[in-house]
Amino acid sequence: MLVEKARSSVRAAAPLASAPADGALCEAAVYVHPSAICETSAIGDGTRVWAFAHIMDGAVVGGHCNIADHVFIEGGARIGDRVTIKNGVMIFKGVTIEDDAFIGPGVLFTNDRYPRSPRMAEVAEHYRREESWLCTTTVCRGATLGAGVVVLPGVIVGAYAVVGAGAVVTRNIAERRLVTGNPARESGWACTCGKTLPDSLRCMRCSSRYRLHDQTLRPIG
Repeated sequence: MLVEKARSSVRAAAPLASAPADGALCEAAVYVHPSAICETSAIGDGTRVWAFAHIMDGAVVGGHCNIADHVFIEGGARIGDRVTIKNGVMIFKGVTIEDDAFIGPGVLFTNDRYPRSPRMAEVAEHYRREESWLCTTTVCRGATLGAGVVVLPGVIVGAYAVVGAGAVVTRNIAERRLVTGNPARESGWACTCGKTLPDSLRCMRCSSRYRLHDQTLRPIG
């Protein structure tokens, strides 16, 4: 289920007084660590929000997500179901992360191509209209962003793509593509399971097979 459909399963997130014994969490309930700040009322069942995370009012978070320590999610951001967001990630308004994505520690999203302080007199009029500056970004279903990735505004990371640690994403990434470096450049293909594919396009981990047609990778069978 994509993030647009996640609203049907969201509920208010009431912090628990303490973590459940042995780390066990009820799959039907939202868990918010006592040190976290969760201001949104749109958060799906089974989601866990850990210490010092901050989810602002207006953010939408789907079900069965894991939001690790020190994550910041601004109002207007949208997170799908079963998304893993590791420590120290910054997600701002206009960012959509679809179902089953993995966002590694320290990943930083941006939403303004030419930022200035909105309090500066010379640009105050520009920042009065959100459409004048806000650039949306989408991380599609099942994609992986490695540790320390920076995502510049206005890009689409394709389904099941893999972005290597420390990469700077400046343009769209095709479905199942592996990209690395600064700026991020294509360096291979990734299986649905996350393993880099060899030239044979047969996964060495799960044995899935793919074919390449017009620079689009499709599974066989």
